[in-house]
Amino acid sequence: MKRITVLLLFLASIAHAQQKDFALTNANLFNGIENKIYADVVVFVKNGKIERIGRKGDPIAGNYTIVDCEGNYLLPGLMDVHTHLDNLESARRALHSGVTTVRSASVSAYQDVAIREMAKSGIIPGPDMVACGVYVTPHLGETILADPRLGSLYHGVNTDEELRKLVNVNIDRGANVIKTRGTERAGRPDTDPREQTYTEHQLKVIVDEAAKRDVPIMIHAHGDEGARAAVMAGARSIEHGTFLKDETFKLMKEKGTFLVPTFITLEDLVEPGGDYDDPVVHLRGKFMMPLAEKVFKKAHGMGIKIATGADNGYTAKTTSRISLEVAHFARMGMTNFEAIQSATVVSTELLRLDKQTGRIATGYDADMILVPGNPLEDINALQDVIMVMSNGQMALKRLPFGKN
Repeated sequence: MKRITVLLLFLASIAHAQQKDFALTNANLFNGIENKIYADVVVFVKNGKIERIGRKGDPIAGNYTIVDCEGNYLLPGLMDVHTHLDNLESARRALHSGVTTVRSASVSAYQDVAIREMAKSGIIPGPDMVACGVYVTPHLGETILADPRLGSLYHGVNTDEELRKLVNVNIDRGANVIKTRGTERAGRPDTDPREQTYTEHQLKVIVDEAAKRDVPIMIHAHGDEGARAAVMAGARSIEHGTFLKDETFKLMKEKGTFLVPTFITLEDLVEPGGDYDDPVVHLRGKFMMPLAEKVFKKAHGMGIKIATGADNGYTAKTTSRISLEVAHFARMGMTNFEAIQSATVVSTELLRLDKQTGRIATGYDADMILVPGNPLEDINALQDVIMVMSNGQMALKRLPFGKN
């Protein structure tokens, strides 16, 4: 373990030595917090942070690498608060889609913790990772091999003692958040997503144990009974929420519980290709999509905070993206401004990172993307990301298109 730490520190020192400072010129700026575009902006990036925001013609004194944004639109990097990416290639795909911060929704063996540390050290540009480690679920399956201490949970994770143990192993291994379940899955033909799994008592045990170490809980729940139990137990966010009813909505509003609908995942169930390909799941998706749309509209109308999650692993065959989720939000009743904020400032509030990223402002992390059109007018501009900066590192740069 000591050798690994030394190696990470060594690689981090190299990465930081190579860190460039940038002046992003000729940009049309959406800062994430105002429903307007600032024209002809210069954004200065120093040591991975936004140093200041200037105007066209401001002198650029110092050792800045100048990047001409050519009048394209600069906005905060997008957030995926429900992902299963667990390898460096998938992390790269997420970045190239415009996602600069993610929250893990469980991996098999703490790969999310390792990715987080590599991004934090500057070894990779990102995305920044809020790690959750192993899923707190009744049957661990092969994930029981993630840590030797989990061997005693081979026969199940159900008693108060078993639940507390898994929560603490996760946190010991570096988890920032705990994910557990209130209901079964939608993406498997042999489970019914309405079926409740953990009871309110079991979920409360998980929430309370994690709270001792200031770690919040995200709870997978399609069905209303399981979702209501999750809200009552103290979930910070309900993931999916396809079958929510009025009483549960009211409880979420009262308690300030976030909704992460992962609507784009349901579209993946019914479209060819992608991460799901099963006739039973295909039919289920057709049934669930209109219900999920009603849930979204109800939650939005009540002022429940809605964050963006794509619920995928960013594999080579994954078709769902946060930019598509944002487009659905706009289609289902949000203004473009609201939809983009769901993927930026609202998601950072959920992640408790709202003082660090999610907007383009002095002192914030230099997490930004460049798109070819005004996303406040055309939300589909988010589908064509032409530059990504994460933690001040240039992760993607397709400009300039012309040759001298």
